[in-house]
Amino acid sequence: MIGERFRNIFGWVDVWTVLLYLAIVAAGALSILAATYKEDSLAPFALSHFYMKQLVWIGIAWVAALVVLLLDKRFIHMLAYPAYFAGLALLLAALLFGKEVNGAKAWFEFGSFRVQPAEFVKIATALALARVMSSYSFSISRSGDLFKVAAVICAPLFIIVLQNDTGSGIVLCSFLFVLYREGLNKWLCIPILLVAGLFISSFLLSPAVLLVALIVICTLSEAMMSGEWRSRMVYLAALALGSLLFFWTAHFIAPGAVSFYAALLTVTLLSFIGIAVYAYRANIRSVFLPVGLFVGAMIFLPTTDYIFDSVLRQHQRDRILSFLGIISDPRGIDYNVNQSKIAIGSGGWLGKGLLRGTQIKYGFVPERHTDFIFCTVGEEWGFVGAAAVLVLLCLLILRLMRMGEYQQEPFGRIYCYCVASILLFHVLVNVGMTIGMMPVMGIPLPFMSYGGSSLIAFTILLFIAVRLDASSRQFPLEKKSSL
Repeated sequence: MIGERFRNIFGWVDVWTVLLYLAIVAAGALSILAATYKEDSLAPFALSHFYMKQLVWIGIAWVAALVVLLLDKRFIHMLAYPAYFAGLALLLAALLFGKEVNGAKAWFEFGSFRVQPAEFVKIATALALARVMSSYSFSISRSGDLFKVAAVICAPLFIIVLQNDTGSGIVLCSFLFVLYREGLNKWLCIPILLVAGLFISSFLLSPAVLLVALIVICTLSEAMMSGEWRSRMVYLAALALGSLLFFWTAHFIAPGAVSFYAALLTVTLLSFIGIAVYAYRANIRSVFLPVGLFVGAMIFLPTTDYIFDSVLRQHQRDRILSFLGIISDPRGIDYNVNQSKIAIGSGGWLGKGLLRGTQIKYGFVPERHTDFIFCTVGEEWGFVGAAAVLVLLCLLILRLMRMGEYQQEPFGRIYCYCVASILLFHVLVNVGMTIGMMPVMGIPLPFMSYGGSSLIAFTILLFIAVRLDASSRQFPLEKKSSL
């Protein structure tokens, strides 16, 4: 019976996806060996070494992958909600009773082993999101259904942020790509992305410049969406100039007469009233979208200081300011990134060779086997090796997207895109922070960074998609045999 099930399932498994997975895991194991191997070690095969522990985690991950492949697709579908609520319970338990590591209270400790529930909650959230969005009555254009989706994503995100593990929580925001693929209106996606842009801009630009930029952006967006763009452009430009004139009069010419935020709110109110009257008389509705963006931005901007000062921790604030170039601390907050860039740059085109990386071997790069594993690849394998690893990761992500497009049911398609989104976010942020193009968030490189929780979780996450894809490939054969 089991042998027959093996033949039925493994005959339809996507071999290319499995081979890509094995190649990436092998590259990760070699990188961890290079990052942690000590030549003077008397027992190179002892389990106390990180690379030997990783081999144990790889074996456990392969067993988990085999178990997932043996599961019935209907069981995976039924497991979505129970796994999701169990994941929320584990997150709360970690928050209340877990062990604090690097400032994040997000771990369970069992002797010498640690487990991070947030890694597995990504799987449960992806399953729950696929279950919600694949229900028969779901419509992504209906506000009630969008609220359900937001609740599924935000509940674990909120708990993870409370654990002070913001990097792991932000990963869940990658599901925005899934929503867009499933038909979410782009004008609902843009405001979400603009929140991050406004947050960053509030540190780099003065309030007056931000106000001008927002008015210009909203004016241009309304002009581009409308048919009679010239007349609306002139009208909105005139309104913007009038609002700016009031703002400068109240805030600069007569300082202290009107508070800064009172002036902003007055500008917003005048703009809203003027455009609303114009839209009502011209019988147009498209104008209300840029108005909504403008009002939302004006409400959000005063909260950025509170979020930065009260919600984020000191090391998170320092990382953001360092990334934006506002502060510089080469021996402190910038040390990891600077050393990582030195290690990657020293690798040249072909690298220094396995176990020959001087920056890595002598410990100049902290966390070189976990969050900064990519700098080990860059130094020892060079540009060619680093590019090869990125190609393998990109091919795996593209393969998952292809698997999603070939799914015959919405549940499988949505889940495959969830997995692709999570992997893409991890790769972009992890590689980006090692080369100084992204702020340091402390999230692992999939299948390569040291750690049992992340490797096993990513393996289960991937092979659930492989199992759903195998079932989809097997379906025509089952349908034919039933006839």
